[in-house]
Amino acid sequence: MKTNLSSQIKLDQVPRRYYAPEGEIELAELTREEKVYTKIFETAVDGSEYIATKISDIIKQNVASKGKCVLALGAGNSTHSVYACLIELCRKGLVSFQNVIVFNISEFFPIQAGGPSTLQRLKEVLLDHVDIKPENIRSINPAITKEDMYEYCRDYEHEISNAGGIDLTVCEVGRTGSLAFNEPGSMESSLCRLVLLTHESRQRIASDYKCESVPTTAITLGIRNLLDARRIITMAWGDTNASTIFNVVENPVTTAVPASFLQKHPHGRLVIDLPAADELTRISHPWKVTSCEWNDKLIRRAIVWLCQMTGKVILKLTDKDYNDWGLGELLAIYGSAYNVNIKVFNELQHTITGWPGGKPDADDTYRPERANPYPKRVIVFSPHPDDDVISMGATLQRLVDQKHDVHVAYETSGNIAVGDEDMMRYFLMMDKIAPMFGFATDSYTKLSNEVGDFVKAKKAGESDLAEIREIKTMIRQAEATIACHYIGVPNDHIHFLRLPFYETGTIKKGDLSEKDIMIVKKLLEDVKPHQIFVAGDLADPHGTHRVCTDAVLAAIYELKDEPWMQDCRVWMYRGAWAEWEIDHIEMAVPISPEQLRSKRNSILKHQSQMENAPFLGDDDRLFWQRAEERNRATAQLYHSLGLASYEAMEAFVEYKPLRD
Repeated sequence: MKTNLSSQIKLDQVPRRYYAPEGEIELAELTREEKVYTKIFETAVDGSEYIATKISDIIKQNVASKGKCVLALGAGNSTHSVYACLIELCRKGLVSFQNVIVFNISEFFPIQAGGPSTLQRLKEVLLDHVDIKPENIRSINPAITKEDMYEYCRDYEHEISNAGGIDLTVCEVGRTGSLAFNEPGSMESSLCRLVLLTHESRQRIASDYKCESVPTTAITLGIRNLLDARRIITMAWGDTNASTIFNVVENPVTTAVPASFLQKHPHGRLVIDLPAADELTRISHPWKVTSCEWNDKLIRRAIVWLCQMTGKVILKLTDKDYNDWGLGELLAIYGSAYNVNIKVFNELQHTITGWPGGKPDADDTYRPERANPYPKRVIVFSPHPDDDVISMGATLQRLVDQKHDVHVAYETSGNIAVGDEDMMRYFLMMDKIAPMFGFATDSYTKLSNEVGDFVKAKKAGESDLAEIREIKTMIRQAEATIACHYIGVPNDHIHFLRLPFYETGTIKKGDLSEKDIMIVKKLLEDVKPHQIFVAGDLADPHGTHRVCTDAVLAAIYELKDEPWMQDCRVWMYRGAWAEWEIDHIEMAVPISPEQLRSKRNSILKHQSQMENAPFLGDDDRLFWQRAEERNRATAQLYHSLGLASYEAMEAFVEYKPLRD
């Protein structure tokens, strides 16, 4: 089964010459906005193989010239694919670690039993699988105390110096622009030291290391130590890093983005894949640095950008605007600004529809969805029990109101996101009404006492009892059911799939398996939908959305040859964190003020996810606030381009299932 189809979603087909030009002159032209030497590959696999080959070459060069090579290595997730390639090179005898000294860049402090360890991770993904001598592995001593910290850090630096200094540093660029554990605010002059880990970093570490308890502090080589290396190779994979990479590569150096100090290293190199390069000028706005290979999406992006630069609506753009802002190529292709303007205006106009399931008995030539069949069987897949209403609540209501046969499938229980206080509120009520309804039995009293005692004694990061997880699941299911009833979805059209990968009871989740996919596949076979809505929030900060999307896409792939599947359209929505870029939007559903209030009401049915939801992150807005502001911003963008003015909009992109 194909379990990673979301990684193959390509909204753009970027011409190879934008990211891998053949000539140095063209490379210089394309990269004139870039302040760090940046090499872009189509995939992370290609990038990892390139880095591994570079590391191998540097090891051999240094061993040949001075008898050894000193590496400083990070253990971040992005490095793992590189190390896998290095292991393969070592296995083939193409590189040896016999004369390599490795310094661990950072380590958690204190090291806790069963807790995360970068050295342990480094051994698991590289050092235990190559021919390095154990005495050549250097790392922070976990037995040191805070009182000895300063002297110890200086000693670690002296150890590096005595080894001859670092020949090559290899690490990832963190999502916040960090290098090692040098988080935003780190100075260029910072040295090896004890640092405080942010809440966001600790959440990410808990997910990456699949552990519950993460120390609040860590020891790391400082920016100055890293910049003192003779060479630096850093990397980042995936669209979640795109905005960070833009800041590192094209914006000025700042302590807010520690990795931007790479701009000051004469031999610093950044290796990324195309998704991570998405916001770099040569990928996102190539007309600013080269002649373009124009397609409909790139033209739309360019014209939207031109409107923003000039402060004009589409139909008021002139030939002079195009020439002044470097888009004269389009005038040569289309003859005049008017011809380009009307083309883009009509394309955007045709994305707007109040009939997300298709308008029956209407000309659907220029509509996003086909008119027939009507009514359609529709499945809305929701990763958590509230993503449906947060992400597309108004569209869901439209589909129901327009008499389509709508099913909602909640893929996970979401029980880990229910706070203990929210759960205890139900027990307090049940304790009062138990005598009234005759369930004040010994077994109920025992359960109530056990739950109460457990919550009182519960330690940070401790997993819930199985009974508590089940109760929290019931709470989320009840809230989702009430929200569905509010919209008009009947009980027999509400499906709680409870995919097994999620049901671990901890932050750590399992891997997507055939069992998960078969559950989704069965629902598809039972309903035989004409239309599917699925989360396309591939930059989901928690990862669950992406796994859920992969489950649906894998099931769709398994069923691709079924006649009903070939007549089914798949639409992707995004969650509370971001909206689709306007050049990708293929369906935009307008929302009136009344409909927006109704959407808010459906979100508010999920009371356990209001003020106490544990995964709000660094954004203080509640889910309904984020959703409304995002929907209003989409409508405002359309209006700013000269299209109709709406209160809000929900946007969708069509997914084309793989057929091979």
